[in-house]
This record gives sequence, structure tokens and C-alpha cells, in this order.
Amino acid sequence: MFRPGQDVEPSAKAAEAGEDPVHRAPTEEKNAMPKPKSDVLTEAEQRIMRVLWEKGEASVRDVTDALEPTYPVAYNTVLTLLRILTDKDYVVPRQDGRAFIYKPTVSRAEARSRALRKVVSTFFEGSPTALAQHLIRSETLSTDELQALKDELDSISLEDGND
Repeated sequence: MFRPGQDVEPSAKAAEAGEDPVHRAPTEEKNAMPKPKSDVLTEAEQRIMRVLWEKGEASVRDVTDALEPTYPVAYNTVLTLLRILTDKDYVVPRQDGRAFIYKPTVSRAEARSRALRKVVSTFFEGSPTALAQHLIRSETLSTDELQALKDELDSISLEDGND
């Protein structure tokens, strides 16, 4: 809004500077740091990775079609997410005619490990023991589940030679 006493209307200043006064991008802090690339998968990336883990490899169309019944998503969205997954080194593309076929480079187990490491470092001060204790205390576990945990701990102790 132009106020009396201003020498030039703000939109005129923008036009003088070569900017589009109507479609200006919001101003950002000059020293704003870019958001760091996360090693952990987003929910949308997880959905795509599940398709790739199940199929072994797939095109953008294959992934889009596989997601259609449960999570309809646009072709361009899948393409963008596959490019992000490529940048994160979760998938590798290869060209097949005009299409690109994407293959996972990270297993489900490795993706879980990365996510758990992030949770442990973020919420449990880097202590996997604190995470395990939290889960045992906060979740309702059946007798069978508790026994399975005890058996797993016993097998780890035996493998390490600790008694």
C-alpha cells in the first residue's frame, strides 16, 4: 500500500528493480541455510520403496500403477520422489528405451537401521538401551513377546560369549 510521504510506490520500486511486483517470491532470510538432506525416508518415499522392494525394480508407471489401489498418486509425483530417492542413494536408475527403471540399492533392513539410528540419536541421546527400555515399558507386550525378547537377549549373550 502506498502511503503519503513515500517517494515511490512499493510496486514501482519492484518494477524498477526488474522484479514482477505481483508474483514476487516471499522474502527469505539472507543467511538462511538450506534444509539438510535427510537419510531417513519420508512416508511417501517409504511407499515407493515398498513397491520397489516387492518388485525388485520398476518404472515410474509401474510404481504409479502399484500405488493406485491404496494410495493414488500422480505420475509426476512418483517421478519427483524417485529422483529424490536417487539423490539419497536409495535407488539407481537405468534407461530402458525411453523409460527409466529404478532398482533399490538399500535393503529394507538397512532402511530400518538408518531410521532407528536417527530415532536413537534424536530422542534417546544415542542410547539403543534407552530405546529398548522405553519400548518395553510403554508397549503392552504379551507373555510370548516378552519370552521372545528374553530368548533373543540370551542368544546374543551366548554368541558374544558373555554369561
